[in-house]
Amino acid sequence: MSAPLLEVRDLRVTFPGRRSVLDRLARRPARDVAAVRGVDLAIDRGETLALVGESGSGKTTTARAILRLVEAAAGAVTFDGIDVRTADAETMRHLRERMQIVFQDPYSSLNPRIAVGDALAEVLTVHRIGQRGRDRRERVMALLADVGLGPEIARRYPHELSGGQRQRVGIARALAVDPDLLVLDEPVSALDVSIQAQIINLLEDLQAARGLAYLFVAHDLAVVHHTADRVAVMYLGEIVEQGPIDDVFSDPRHPYTRALLAAIPGEGPQGVTEAGRARGELRQDLAEAPGCPFRTRCPLRHDRCDETPPFVGLGSGRASRCWLATRPADLS
Repeated sequence: MSAPLLEVRDLRVTFPGRRSVLDRLARRPARDVAAVRGVDLAIDRGETLALVGESGSGKTTTARAILRLVEAAAGAVTFDGIDVRTADAETMRHLRERMQIVFQDPYSSLNPRIAVGDALAEVLTVHRIGQRGRDRRERVMALLADVGLGPEIARRYPHELSGGQRQRVGIARALAVDPDLLVLDEPVSALDVSIQAQIINLLEDLQAARGLAYLFVAHDLAVVHHTADRVAVMYLGEIVEQGPIDDVFSDPRHPYTRALLAAIPGEGPQGVTEAGRARGELRQDLAEAPGCPFRTRCPLRHDRCDETPPFVGLGSGRASRCWLATRPADLS
């Protein structure tokens, strides 16, 4: 078996905390915030891994740490055999050609003062791709065609485009350097439902044509259900469940996964009902406390939840961080 294109082991990201008024009065130092806590991931060539969880779960921070847009505190990130965390500036420049990101907000990710064609040509210039002049103009037109946009778009500015068109431009910009991996950070959450479907279909077509690997960050399991090969469910900075997307969708083994599925409008997976919804809000103070961090919101809480559950392998590439993971009947 060949090595995965991307491998992440025990990734940890910590941000400096802020002192509250009570901390200042008590002269207590600020406590650091553990945004990502021991994440393990792997993505094969041409594969789509969905990283899902609600806002504040740490999924975007994980994605940015993989690309070194955020520096990790610990752990290993290996891309095609290269250690990303220790790579020097020149190595990182080449790595960034092979690992690109498509941001959530297509408008804020584009320079409003630069026409679309010039923005794409700038990427080619920075990475020294193609010859100046006509060659790069042809490459820009080819990129626009690849994402379903006409040549007239090259002369327009971001504010003259619809949300779907802007996101297509963002995808074209990421494709300009011919990457192997695209990190898709909530790429359709800011778009209308009908446009979401178009962008997802475009991404699937591009993956088939170019052999791309995707890390698809999303908060909605319904968005990635028919797109991803595997899914990793994240809660308070750690992976609580992962496995093949169809298996996790049809037979979730963590109450948090069931809560995400219960939130899908319409008819959800069999056995996942409204009663499975999570209660309350995320509590960051439980992230590093003993016990299951989901216990205060879990509808299936029991005494053993005060102990930290292990990440249990369930076979067929599945794993779950719950005391009930091996007892699916008790999750119903």
